[in-house]
Amino acid sequence: MNLILENISKHIALSPQEQEHFLSKTETRHYKAKTILLNAGEVYKNSHFVNSGVLRSFNINDNIVEHVMSFACQSWWISDMYSLISQKPGNLFIEVIEDAEVVLLSKENQEQLYHDIPKLERFFRILTENALVANQQRIMDNLSLSAEERFEKFSKKYPSLIQQVPQKTNCFFHWRHARIL
Repeated sequence: MNLILENISKHIALSPQEQEHFLSKTETRHYKAKTILLNAGEVYKNSHFVNSGVLRSFNINDNIVEHVMSFACQSWWISDMYSLISQKPGNLFIEVIEDAEVVLLSKENQEQLYHDIPKLERFFRILTENALVANQQRIMDNLSLSAEERFEKFSKKYPSLIQQVPQKTNCFFHWRHARIL
């Protein structure tokens, strides 16, 4: 079964016809490492589902310091939720940090799918709720844990991601000793 369909099936069941219709609204692309998929200040028009590789979202503050917001490896979704939902310019960059195959779902096609297959609204609501819970926990961790404690907690929760991101990649390992959003 297609990886994105397996991801969806964890929360809702789609008929074969619904699966085919869903896939018809997506586009698969291959990206090389260091490709920027989104620049801060742009309006985000797609959600990305990672079939393979690793992506990250980050912002850059006024002091030109990068703050990693999230990573996405195989079977994870990544987007600039603020920009995607509001259709206003976002604050995040999204970068490929390991060659990747990514499935794109445009905001327009996602909205059409809500109409065509209403249970997909439930699926994306669950994803959004899970992201909200994870974000709230990260904020609490940033307020109460040291950088080393946050890194240790992250390492325990996502051991495969720690191994997948090259140690030479500053975007990940420098934050062991820095403040990350």
